[in-house]
Amino acid sequence: MSRISKFQETLAMYRRHGWQLSRVLMSAGALEELRAAAVGEEGLSFENVPAEEAPFDAMWFTRAAQGGREAWELRLIADSPYALFELFEPDEEEEDRADVRREMEARMREYAAPQG
Repeated sequence: MSRISKFQETLAMYRRHGWQLSRVLMSAGALEELRAAAVGEEGLSFENVPAEEAPFDAMWFTRAAQGGREAWELRLIADSPYALFELFEPDEEEEDRADVRREMEARMREYAAPQG
């Protein structure tokens, strides 16, 4: 299965459960696949969300949660499912949310790093 197919399969699963795609992180190899599939298109995007280069393949999903909170999940696109989850309060500052998301990406980077 191609990397892009794995992204599409994951997106379909999350959409069935009410999640919305927020950000896309792609390794150099996945970006190359996307670039090859997007001949003639301006900019690289996946499902109309800009694709950002990262050392791993992952997708950020969001959805509303109880009490006006917002759920964010960072899902690794790999053979073994792995995700990090955070729930933000409605009055939480965007700067604080961004800090937490950066920390989650750092944790994902450590998890996805080749062991050697």
